[in-house]
Order: sequence, then structure tokens, then C-alpha cells
Amino acid sequence: MKLFINKEIRHLFFAISLLILFFLLFQIFIVTFYENIIYILSISLLEGMSISIVCIAFFYKQNKMIEKAITKVNHFIAGNTDFRIECNKEGKLYQLFHSINTLAAILNAHMEKETMAKEFLKNTIADISHQLKTPITALNLYNGILQQTENISDIKQFVLLSEQEIDRIETLIQNLLKITKLDAGTIVLERHDENIADIINDIVSHFTYRAKQEQKQIQLYGDDSITLFCDRIWIIEAISNIVKNAFDHTKSGNTIHIEWKKVQNMIQIIIKDNGCGIAKEDIYHIFKRFYRSRFSKDIKGLGLGLSLSKAMIELHGGSITVDSILEKGSIFTITF
Repeated sequence: MKLFINKEIRHLFFAISLLILFFLLFQIFIVTFYENIIYILSISLLEGMSISIVCIAFFYKQNKMIEKAITKVNHFIAGNTDFRIECNKEGKLYQLFHSINTLAAILNAHMEKETMAKEFLKNTIADISHQLKTPITALNLYNGILQQTENISDIKQFVLLSEQEIDRIETLIQNLLKITKLDAGTIVLERHDENIADIINDIVSHFTYRAKQEQKQIQLYGDDSITLFCDRIWIIEAISNIVKNAFDHTKSGNTIHIEWKKVQNMIQIIIKDNGCGIAKEDIYHIFKRFYRSRFSKDIKGLGLGLSLSKAMIELHGGSITVDSILEKGSIFTITF
């Protein structure tokens, strides 16, 4: 059976063996030429002292290295995350130091992730508070006006406005509940082969009245036979949010194109509009929660729709990209 020995111990044994061999040869020399017992005893004593000095030096060095490592670990525990033990040599002790460094790096990564999560939660709560503040303030204002007026037409108008603000609050809460489920991973997809044309027609029927009111056109292109293995409810939600975004950022007379096609082993759904477009500086941020561009003309948007769509599409194993030019329009491409 092969015997594995610590490299540092091997070095110690090697040094002691050399000392013993040196003094042994020296003793043979003394016995051969002098035959003096005092010389032999002196050499033996010197040999023992040399071996002791080598052992003490070795263990002193080992002890100093361990003390230095303990000091650094204590600094890490005290909060100094800029922590590393020198481990650029071979040996079991250096392997231990390397493992400690690795553990410290993992703990640092977890702490950074926890800090980011807390910061994200803090920002999210602030955003939710801000989003709720506007409709609640409006409701308080409308309620005050209603209490002071007796004009029936004014009452009807402010009741209608109050209903819109209540709907806005309800939409925010529902979207937050959906985001929470997505983050928690508690959504179980019920997938079936669904006809994409039927899905798109269901979505368009939801926006037909709005298109008529805002004098906008919806044009559809696609093969009626293409199917997608998906959860119908969640896919309708995801695509509807993108179509709603197109409505929110187009003017009267603009057109929204929805196309679906099969390209090799991929299925693509493309939503294109000729509206106000997205600024270059906003392209990489539009899928973030509560993100609102300074160029946005949608004053009532919550900044959650596109984030939800992206999460739902990715839950299905798909991806979403956007190309846009300010004042020219946007193209959202969903790929499965």
C-alpha cells in the first residue's frame, strides 16, 4: 500500500536524514583516526542539538504561518472581506489555505448577492409606493370634489375617473402577484399544442374596441396551421403586454403589425409598430421592472408589462429581443 506523507514533513525528514548522515560519517572519521570517546560524545551531542534546531525552526515556521492565517480569518469575521491567505506553494497546509480562500470567496459572493437582493427589494418597495401614491392621491382629490358638488354630470365624471384609478391599483397589485409567483418559481405551466393564429385572434379581439376608439389599425400575417407547445393563458398574457405597449406608444392613424412564422426549428412572433420608438439609451433597460424612459409618453404605465412578458417567455424556454429607432417605431421579436 502506497504511503502518502505531507510534503513539509518529507522535507523535514530529508533535512534530518542529511544531518544524521553527515554526523555519522564524521563519527566514523573520528573513530577511525582518533578513537577518542570525548570527541564521539561531543559529536553526538552536537548532532542532537542540530536536529532539535532544525525541528524547532520547522515547527516555528509552520506555527507563524498558521497564526498569520488565523489573524486574517479573524479580520474576515470582523468584516474585512478583502481577505486572502498566501498559498502559492505546494503542500497540505497550502492546500488548506487555498480551501479557506475559496470558502471566503464563496461567502463574499453570497454576501454581495444578499446585498443586491436587499437593495432590489428596497428599490422595489420604493417603486411600488411611488406607483400607488399617484392613484391614491387622485382618489382622495376626486372624493373631495364629489363631496362638494351636487352637479350630476360632474359626479358621473369623477366616479368614472375614480374607477379608472381603482383599476390602475388593481392592475398593479395583480402584476405584482404574478411577478412574485414567477420569482418564487411556483408557477406550473399547463402546456398543450396551441394554434398560434387562435391565440393572436384572441389577443386582437381584446384590443379591437381600443383600436377603433384610438383610430389605429391592427394587421395580422401568419400561417394558420402553426402550433406552439405552451401554456395558453400565460402566452396570451405575455403577448398582450407587448401589444398593449405598442398601443400605448402609437398615435392615431398608426398601424400595429403582428406576424408569426416558422423558421427551421424556431417559431417567431413579431410585433411591429410605427409609433414613437425607443431611445437608444433605453433599449437595454426596457425589460427592467418599473423602468420608465424620460422619453415615454405613457403617463399611466406602471413599467411592469414588458418585464412580465420577458419572464413568461423565458419560463417557456423562449427569448425576446427589441429593435427600435426613436420616432420611427419598434419591433419586438419573440423566439421559441
